[in-house]
Amino acid sequence: MNKTVDAIIEKNKQQLIESLQQSIHIPSVEGKPEPGAPFGKEVRRALDHALATAEKLGLKTTDMEGYVGCAEYGEGEEMLGILCHLDVVPEGTGWDNPPYAAVIKDDIMFGRGTLDDKGPAFAAMYALAAVKEAGIKLRRRVRIILGTNEETGWGCMDYYKQHGEAPTLAFTPDGEYPVVNSEKGILHTTFEKHFPSKLRIKAGTRPNVVPGRTEIFIPRSAIAVSAAVNRAKLKYRYLHEFEYELKAVVGGCELNVIGLDAHASTPELGKNSIQAAFAVLNEMNFGGIDGETVAAMHKALGLGMHGEDMGLDVTDASGRLTLNPGVIEWNADGIADFKIDVRHPISLSAEEVKAKQTAALGMQITHEHAQHGLFVPAESELVSKLLKVYGDRTGDYLPPLAIGGGTYARAFENAVAFGCEIPGKPAPVHMPNEFISIEDLMFDAHMIADAIIALAE
Repeated sequence: MNKTVDAIIEKNKQQLIESLQQSIHIPSVEGKPEPGAPFGKEVRRALDHALATAEKLGLKTTDMEGYVGCAEYGEGEEMLGILCHLDVVPEGTGWDNPPYAAVIKDDIMFGRGTLDDKGPAFAAMYALAAVKEAGIKLRRRVRIILGTNEETGWGCMDYYKQHGEAPTLAFTPDGEYPVVNSEKGILHTTFEKHFPSKLRIKAGTRPNVVPGRTEIFIPRSAIAVSAAVNRAKLKYRYLHEFEYELKAVVGGCELNVIGLDAHASTPELGKNSIQAAFAVLNEMNFGGIDGETVAAMHKALGLGMHGEDMGLDVTDASGRLTLNPGVIEWNADGIADFKIDVRHPISLSAEEVKAKQTAALGMQITHEHAQHGLFVPAESELVSKLLKVYGDRTGDYLPPLAIGGGTYARAFENAVAFGCEIPGKPAPVHMPNEFISIEDLMFDAHMIADAIIALAE
């Protein structure tokens, strides 16, 4: 801890808050590529705003063709990287305040991106600017690397690794405190199955988001569908936690199954409406290929969160496997798009996961995206110093963590996640009413400054 740096961060508190609000106002969900904006114009706007903020703070900035932005201070052959991202997942439903308004109530700022990951990104910029203003001499350059495609494919990191300098060591404020030194592997798989169908099902925005709403057209009466809902609720107590909206329409009934969005790495914080929907549909006894497919989907997915019904429930030192059916598009030609997010322990390979999935679903994979897991020893300079930084400021000297979330740390050698989710506090990442308290935003700025000093002074 450095008293001068702490004082500068506090002096700039209101400026930090306003800068973050301005960024939250920008709905930086991936959009249509445009010249200079590979992930859409709103993501480009968010990057432009962040780089302009960094320049005002006196940091050296670089725009890497709209894929990545960098804000840097210091000298030296070695470099400390701070890996953040400015893109966000779609807002979803169920917000009490407009998701991009950055409303502050009772010293809590609400908005998509406040916690994941714009809040930590701006905290990092103000932390580095405070270190600069305090005149602290560094033996390692510090570069904040601002990604723009973390939520949907990591094209930004692929571009940076091809065109930028790899950091000597790095951390990303996009995980949990005290330090995350182990991350499970991530596998996204997409399935299709073409057949003539009378059902229509639509749910989800991203595979890494627990889908909180599934919309279904069923060629049955509202009375028959209501009866199926009741039968399913009698069979599975968990289904009482969902809401069911019924509406009679021409040719049948519309059923909306409403659960709760959450991050796919923590599915226990959400309620997966796709799984609930298939539990209800399985009570309809459709017959034919519709009925066969519904039964197979329900049998494979069940209502668990760990791939239990696919034989994938594996646990090791890196954690327990989680499985999230995140997106489905079922139309007149059958299943056009079905996406699953799996966070698998390091001891289980992606190939083993895919084999179990295809066997259980009876469908072939049409697209996949995999990220390997990571592990950095606790005794390494990076992990040991960050653990001490957290302990010195909080008084809690805790061991490092293993998580299912996938952070930029796995993009580089010798990188880990450091914050910004605080032990014992809610972290509604990818959920409605995402928020960060002003107290926690300032805590993050101080903690990141401490980390910069510990690793680069």
